[in-house]
Amino acid sequence: MTPLLAIRQLTMDFGGLRALEALDLSIHPAQTVALIGPNGAGKTTLFNCITGIYRPTAGEARLQAADGRSTSLQGLKPNQVTALGICRTFQNIRLFGHMSALENVMIGRHCRTRAGIAGAILRNRRTRDEERQAADDSYRLLTKFGLARHANDPANSLPYGAQRRLEIARAMATEPRLLLLDEPAAGMNAQETQALDRIIVRLREEEGVAILLIEHDMRLVMSLAQRICVVDYGRKIAEGTPAEVRRNPAVIKAYLGEDESMEAHA
Repeated sequence: MTPLLAIRQLTMDFGGLRALEALDLSIHPAQTVALIGPNGAGKTTLFNCITGIYRPTAGEARLQAADGRSTSLQGLKPNQVTALGICRTFQNIRLFGHMSALENVMIGRHCRTRAGIAGAILRNRRTRDEERQAADDSYRLLTKFGLARHANDPANSLPYGAQRRLEIARAMATEPRLLLLDEPAAGMNAQETQALDRIIVRLREEEGVAILLIEHDMRLVMSLAQRICVVDYGRKIAEGTPAEVRRNPAVIKAYLGEDESMEAHA
């Protein structure tokens, strides 16, 4: 099967610091891949390279477009990457706090609307119809994420776990084929993490979305991921199924320490 995203020999330097070194990774449609490793291993740097925030020093990432063509992400701006079907969340929640939950999701719909500047100024019928449709679509997403009752509440008034779900709902409003989640369970309690687990499974199984996940909660990783890629100091040191990675001595040494085991964290 042709990968949805193919990363080949991706390298990222910051002056004399090499954050990623010749990293290869493939993600297939409707697949969940976890990216794990110690803090500073280069995980978020990889996300930034994929989404156009950083331009890699060498190598490239290619996306299999909806029409079947392979498109290089090299040199694209973040909004162009989003338009191709890749969207992300961040380690730190980046909602528009004083806007309502519904308005936050509607912002995510913006990249799929066609009104343009003239339509926004003239407020013609097509623009008004498009805005109503965007509101309806956004409300349906809020319902799917269990947030409908918060539709008119300011985003910063929502409980922490609800804010995390809202950020994912906003990302889904862009209609991604690949969703990048950067530590989505950070700061969540056990109940909130279980709810997040169910949401991610539904996105993959019902929406067919591929997911690349950075996460330190090993229970969540082992529950969700079909494949796991392990990085350390910018290099991939292991890749495989959760069972394979759990037993890998190099992973245990680099990620958990000499005297620990994955079993204690999964």
